[in-house]
Amino acid sequence: MTYIRLEKGLADNTAEAYIDDLNKLMNYIGSNADISILSLSYNDLQQFLAQLNDIGISARSQARIISGIKSFYRFLLIEEYISSDPTELLESPKIGQKLPEILSENEINSLIDSIDLSKPEGQRNRALLEVLYSCGLRVSELIGLQFSNVYFDEQFVIVRGKGNKQRLVPISAKALKEINNYLIDRHRLKVQKGFEDTLFLNRRGRGITRVMVFLIIKEQAKIAGIRKTISPHTMRHSFATHLLEGGANLRAIQMMLGHESITTTEIYTHIDREFLRKEIIDHHPRNRNYAASNQ
Repeated sequence: MTYIRLEKGLADNTAEAYIDDLNKLMNYIGSNADISILSLSYNDLQQFLAQLNDIGISARSQARIISGIKSFYRFLLIEEYISSDPTELLESPKIGQKLPEILSENEINSLIDSIDLSKPEGQRNRALLEVLYSCGLRVSELIGLQFSNVYFDEQFVIVRGKGNKQRLVPISAKALKEINNYLIDRHRLKVQKGFEDTLFLNRRGRGITRVMVFLIIKEQAKIAGIRKTISPHTMRHSFATHLLEGGANLRAIQMMLGHESITTTEIYTHIDREFLRKEIIDHHPRNRNYAASNQ
């Protein structure tokens, strides 16, 4: 646990998921008296994965479990508990690429405009959604955003992302205006010790939770009449897609999202291709004329 937290810089939730997956392997070994964690072979691991497949574990979950096991055996190798890594040739199952759900610009506007500003938490929720969409933040980055890391004059925020890595992200003037409006309400709160610099607070003066952000978005989507299945991550996906549609450079989007690899960001090019395809079908004169002649 110490290795994956410190050496790999994983968040607590991710580290615990790794340990939970590793326990699945431990339970498998416990039911096989002939093998131990240090003597496990490539064939043993193949048998373990076959068992996961037999009990209906999805390919995506299998891939996550394999990732955790590989990390564990790299640790054993580094610490010289073993001399060779049995996971070296282990391959993850192929996972079909699932394109994320996104909202149109009109849907984003409807979502934010549906917030009732007469409610005590109204302005906070409006500012929260504006920041999510303006900066393309992960929900963990949003709830951890510090007031001291919002630079109003420069129009940037400092974000602490995965692996505790910091990055500088531009923020829109609109989002900054909503934050300023929210600060009037925030200053009236009795802020609990340890949350003095946390930007978004609940009514008890403590930081809001991931679940709370999820519920806010679900409720506003319902009020706005948006039938798509959305989450806080939908705002991040929409941010990236709208930037790409507007002509932004993929490398710039990668930096703003905090993706280590450009291949992670490239999923948005698939969405953009679908957008372009629809635009051609709907607006190209040859397509319009053909559709009209077949009505």
